[in-house]
Amino acid sequence: MGQKNEVLFAQTLERIRKTAKEQGGCVSEEQVREAFAGQGLTEEQLQLVFDYLVKHKVGIGAPVDPDEYLTQEERNYLQDYLDELAGLPTYSSGQVEAFALSAMAGEAEAAQKLIHHYLRDVVDIAKLYTGQGVFLEDLIGEGNMALTMGVSLLGSLEAPSEVQGMLIRLVMDAMEDCIQENASSEKLDKSVADKVNFVADKARELALELHRKVTPGELAQESGLSLRSILNACRISGFQIEDIEYETHIL
Repeated sequence: MGQKNEVLFAQTLERIRKTAKEQGGCVSEEQVREAFAGQGLTEEQLQLVFDYLVKHKVGIGAPVDPDEYLTQEERNYLQDYLDELAGLPTYSSGQVEAFALSAMAGEAEAAQKLIHHYLRDVVDIAKLYTGQGVFLEDLIGEGNMALTMGVSLLGSLEAPSEVQGMLIRLVMDAMEDCIQENASSEKLDKSVADKVNFVADKARELALELHRKVTPGELAQESGLSLRSILNACRISGFQIEDIEYETHIL
C-alpha cells in the first residue's frame, strides 16, 4: 500500500468512526464496504477493517455493549456513582428546555439543574470511550468538568435547542483529548524506559566482560554512549541500574 493509499485508508477509517458516533455507535456493513470501494481491498483486508472497528467499539449493524470493556474495578465504581446520581431529581423535556433558557440568561440555579440533568449523559458517553487506556472515573471527571464549563458558556447560543448538542460535543471533545494526552504520556514513558533499559543492557554486557560493576565513565568509553545520556539514564532510574558503580560526585 503506497503512502497516498495509506493516507486515504486512514482518512476513511476516521470518517467511518465519526459516522458511527453520529449513528449511535454503529455503522452498517454496506456503509463500510461503500466507504472503501475503489481502494482495492480484499475480503480478508475488509474483515480486518471490521475487526478494527469492533475493537474500537464501533458496532457493525448494531451498537456494541460498552459494559463489556469495563474492568471489575470500573464496574464497582460505576455502580457506586450511579447510586449517587439516583438521588438527583429527573426533569421533563419541557423543564429542561426552561432550565436551558434561564441558564442562557445567566441564572445560576437553572444552570445547576441543567448540569445535574446531563450528568447521566456524561456517564453514557464515558462508557463509549472505555478500553482506550483511561479509567472510567477519569473520563467521567473530564466530562463533568467540560459539562460545567459548557453550561457557563450557554449565553453565546441563540436558542435552547442548541444547548444539548453543544454540551455533548464539549464532553466528547474533553474525553477524546484526555485519551490522546494519556497516549502521548504513555509513549513518552515508554521512550524513557527504553533509554534506561538500553543503558542497563550495555552496562550488563560490559560488567560480564570485566567481572565487576562498571563506572559511567568506563561505560561511555567502551560502549560509545555519551556520558550525559548514561548519567541521565542513571538519574531517571533512581540510580538503580545494578551493574553500574555510581561515583560519589553524581549522587
